[in-house]
Amino acid sequence: AGSPVLLLAFTVLLRMLNCFLVQTSFVPDEYWQALEVAHHMVFKYPSVAHRGNYGYLTWEWANGLRGYLYPLIFASMYKVLQLLGKDDVHLLIWVPRITQAALAAFADVRLYSLVRHLENAETAKCVFFCQLCSWFTWYSCTRTLTNTMETLLSIFALSCYPVQGSKMRRSSKYLALVALAVVIRPTAVIPWIPLFFSHLLQEQRKADVILYTCLPVGLVTVGTSLIIDRMFYGKWVLVQLNFLKFNVLHNLGTFYGSHPWHWYFTQGLPVILGTHLPFFIHGCVVAPKRYRIFLTAVIWTMVIYSMLSHKEFRFIYPVLPFCMVFCGHSLNSMKAWKKSAAVFLLLSNLLPALYTGLVHQRGSLDVMSHIQQLCNNQPQASVFFMMPCHSTPFYSHVHCPLKLRFLQCPPDLTGDKNYIDEADGFYSNPLSWLNKEFYNETLLPSHLIFFSVLQQEISSFLDLRSYEKTTTVFHTHVPQERVGSHIYVYRKK
Repeated sequence: AGSPVLLLAFTVLLRMLNCFLVQTSFVPDEYWQALEVAHHMVFKYPSVAHRGNYGYLTWEWANGLRGYLYPLIFASMYKVLQLLGKDDVHLLIWVPRITQAALAAFADVRLYSLVRHLENAETAKCVFFCQLCSWFTWYSCTRTLTNTMETLLSIFALSCYPVQGSKMRRSSKYLALVALAVVIRPTAVIPWIPLFFSHLLQEQRKADVILYTCLPVGLVTVGTSLIIDRMFYGKWVLVQLNFLKFNVLHNLGTFYGSHPWHWYFTQGLPVILGTHLPFFIHGCVVAPKRYRIFLTAVIWTMVIYSMLSHKEFRFIYPVLPFCMVFCGHSLNSMKAWKKSAAVFLLLSNLLPALYTGLVHQRGSLDVMSHIQQLCNNQPQASVFFMMPCHSTPFYSHVHCPLKLRFLQCPPDLTGDKNYIDEADGFYSNPLSWLNKEFYNETLLPSHLIFFSVLQQEISSFLDLRSYEKTTTVFHTHVPQERVGSHIYVYRKK
């Protein structure tokens, strides 16, 4: 780690490589809460017959649960590409990801600078190394997820945070970055609650910090968020409040699955840390006392998230950089074993990083290139995705107004005890659902896309309506219930 410029250039190159070596899908939000929304904001139907925008807004947008600030970043890129006449579908897919990769590289370097400022170059190198070879960071940091942006902003905020013993006193800067993260994803406030109180305890003039720093920062960010959402929703919406009501007070997230209370401790954190786990535990013992506040933030975040029944790996991604500080301290303390430990970390993370980035769940994206070809060859085609809802991206990965349809699955917001969403209705009896839905030949889509697990159940429908298989796309080695190992594309003869 020589000059800062060289370090940044190396990190940017590494994250660009990272970006192109991640060709799989992780969770639907990556597209449906970012790129699909941006596409809907920018692109209009090419023909006058279809006035309005094309793209798709999920139920969260209909109910004011999401803020437009994050998609607006991508919409700005799309607008520039459109004005330059370069809105090619491949650029629409890759430009946002490359931007995210560049930001991730800056965050990595900020983390290095922070530790170098607090400790020394040797410890900083070890933390930096741990951060770069974390398989989960590799898997997530170039994705267009709000969790990714929340994590990057947390690292930037951390680099301005007044840790005990540091000479930094730029509280307004770190608070502004945290506030921005909260506007993008309200849960970003969780890890910062203990950090903020720890900072407040260090301050002599506590009231001044609250009145002259916190209040103005909070008002400016919430105000900006309100104005942006007013522009795109067409009415005043406080999305952070709606988000809180839905996920915390009504706990409606359980609609998407629930896990036992201890899941983050027994599975969540151990999985995302991977082989860094023993280093993290050892680091908690050997790291200087001043870092206890980071550990507090990690544990506190996991405890708070454990109270919600719907749990996901990506929710605790923002605490991973805190963990890397401890892993780096552990690595640095292994005097004679340092090199061997570093090689072990690198090699043991390489396989999961490459496998999850290049192999696991890649079909969702690969199948979209087959649909892109229909834009030129069969612009009148209609495509029906008979898959668990939001299994693939949508218009942001096709970028032409084909007739696309997928099985819907909004949660019930009315309190109806017998509510069944469209996807569940379909899966309870696919054959009867299809016969009912397409009782008339003219209603049939020209193309059907579904996971291999459905094949046998609907084969009679496919034969009777003269559909033929045109493409088989590999998806995963670990098929589950409704998700098969392959995706099939069928075309009506």
